[in-house]
Order: sequence, then structure tokens, then C-alpha cells
Amino acid sequence: MERRNTPTKQAVLELLVKSGKAMSREAIEKEITQNINRATIYRVLNRFCEDDVLHRIVAEDGKQYFAVCVNCYDKVLSGHHFHFRCVKCDTIECLPIAVEFSISNSYQVDNVNCVLSGTCKDCSV
Repeated sequence: MERRNTPTKQAVLELLVKSGKAMSREAIEKEITQNINRATIYRVLNRFCEDDVLHRIVAEDGKQYFAVCVNCYDKVLSGHHFHFRCVKCDTIECLPIAVEFSISNSYQVDNVNCVLSGTCKDCSV
């Protein structure tokens, strides 16, 4: 079923595309120009994840980030790749490195979450 486009959905998606990086719900709420409540933002983000428009990244501290992943053109890579979280500036970026793993055929993998953390190139100077 195709979902209808709303000004809220359009605003959230445009912000994430423009930013070019993963953003938390709090950061989206702070940056968005419309007056949108927290529950609506979460609902929009969750639907985008269900529709494979965004992917959810859960950092080691449990905080959720959402990314369009504009640098990932390969559909397989867009869902199964590494992310890097800078502990100084708290940014998360998608890395163009596919996650390779082997698992028994009796398991079905629906999600892979790989976050490397440290200091980014901008903060290490």
C-alpha cells in the first residue's frame, strides 16, 4: 500500500537528505522549521524505516539515529554496512564497507547494526 505524502513527511525527508548524515529524533526536531510534535516525528521515522526509505542506527549508548544513506547506491549495502560514531561531536556517518557474516541456515537475519566509535577525522586534528 502506498502511503500518502504529507508536508511533515516531506520536511523530515528533505532535512535528512540535506544533512547527508544520520540524525537523532531530537536533532531533527531542533532543525525542522515546522511545529511538529515528538510522536509525529517518531511515527514518520518509523514508517520511513518500514518502507526502506531510511535505516535506523542504534549507537552503543542505545540512542537511535536515522539516515537516508545517500552514499549507498547498492540496495544490499544500504541495509548491511558499518557506521562510525564520533564520541566528540556525536555525529554518525555511513561507511561504504559491507558487513560480511556467516550464519547457520536455520536463522533469518532481518537487521544488522554495526557501529564503530572513536574520533572522526575532523575532531582528531
